[in-house]
Amino acid sequence: MAGRIGHFVGNKRVAGMSGRQGDVTNPATGEVTAMVAFASEAEIDDAVQLAKKAQVAWAATPPLRRQRVMFNLKGLIEKRTDDLARMMSLEHGKTFDDAKGEVGRGLEVVEFSCAIAHHMKGDFTEQVASDMDSWSIRQPLGVVAGITPFNFPIMIPCWMGAMAVACGNAFILKPSEKDPSAPMLLAELFAEAGAPAGIFQVLNGDKVAVDALLHHPDVPAISFVGSTAIGEYVYHTGTQRNKRVQALCGAKNHMVIMPDADLDQVTDALIGAGYGAAGERCMAISVAVAVGDVGDRLMEKLAPRVAALKVGPGLDPQSEMGPLVTRQHRDKVMGYVDTGVKEGAKLVVDGRGLKLQGYEKGNFMGGCLFDNVTTDMTIYKDEIFGPVLSVVRAKTFDAAIGMVNDHAYGNGTAIFTRDGDAARAFASGVQIGMVGINVPIPVPVAYHSFGGWKASIFGDHGVYGMEGVRFYTKLKTITARWPTGIRSGAEFAFKARN
Repeated sequence: MAGRIGHFVGNKRVAGMSGRQGDVTNPATGEVTAMVAFASEAEIDDAVQLAKKAQVAWAATPPLRRQRVMFNLKGLIEKRTDDLARMMSLEHGKTFDDAKGEVGRGLEVVEFSCAIAHHMKGDFTEQVASDMDSWSIRQPLGVVAGITPFNFPIMIPCWMGAMAVACGNAFILKPSEKDPSAPMLLAELFAEAGAPAGIFQVLNGDKVAVDALLHHPDVPAISFVGSTAIGEYVYHTGTQRNKRVQALCGAKNHMVIMPDADLDQVTDALIGAGYGAAGERCMAISVAVAVGDVGDRLMEKLAPRVAALKVGPGLDPQSEMGPLVTRQHRDKVMGYVDTGVKEGAKLVVDGRGLKLQGYEKGNFMGGCLFDNVTTDMTIYKDEIFGPVLSVVRAKTFDAAIGMVNDHAYGNGTAIFTRDGDAARAFASGVQIGMVGINVPIPVPVAYHSFGGWKASIFGDHGVYGMEGVRFYTKLKTITARWPTGIRSGAEFAFKARN
């Protein structure tokens, strides 16, 4: 009998009341392991009202005390890392080591939030005019919400939730319905760390829950990570209702390989960045741009490595790549491979026929590697979100950077070279939000910020770091003059202060 997953409201697990639910499956076996409740509009409203009441006292809590809660949360996540990773591996399919790495990257932002008292400091200017001072402060927004994807069920909720809560907001998380167990445990850890009831809540669900949050008048800000189509919908729907929205969306990340690059290093980087987590990462490398004569040498090293990938269940320590999250998504990825072949790309390694004994109902496929891909092909233009790497040939450095800049997406990119001049020109001229130089997945550390350009983002703020502080707070500036006992009469003109 499959278990049941409800919601986390008021610092406790509660059953769903809508009667609507969905399957949670193990991607390695295809087995339904749980049923997850889908929240109704009324359930969303109840959670928002509870959060609204709790947030008033939480905002008035000294930042030093709020950051102590985050210190407690840090320790609890460290203790429960293996539990969180196991849940993710069983419901998403990523390998156990990769899942532990995800927890670690989320933990970095929790650590950043442990210094929120410093990060929220304002500015003060004395004597902006005669006997007049001016200063700025940052105050929380109120009840904010996060809509997060299946591929990072802990890292992204930590990115959003830790920053929002530390800044004095109440946070409502609507995680992916495909892998809800780890976010539910994260909510329990927030409560155990000392977050008051209503400050971090989880409402599982589908579009009904998303729309309820987008339309709710008491939710002034929404954070989203997911596909571009849904992200654009979230952004426009939210902003039409005067909400602050950040929507981080799709990607098609290029790695430019120069002729002087260390090809052993490049091959290792492409294997990890292209096929890690079965390519289900918005920062995955899905296009390798081989410049000049490096293409044939690259393929000689890369093709055998892709063919030899060890694919298996995420909890098998021998696995390098696990299954895709659902059978529907696996079939979609395979459809892209079919399209690539039809459009004339050379399929050097074909992972579509992979079969694993004992896991015939799992969502497995092997790594796929295309060569001679051109920029007009569907597999070049679309985000596939699977273990499919396309190699494109570029005659010159300028042609390579042109490909990167001409693509609709602008999330991440990388260049591999020993030439400092080429690296500097690439970093300066590329129209992409996150750039790696001999670093294949340039996800910034917590005290910088994550965010793409072009169709990879809607909204002006990144997710964490000081960008997160700015998103989850509003600026207030105060100008003060104290009476001296000398009255000069009313002033009717708006004069410069000097």
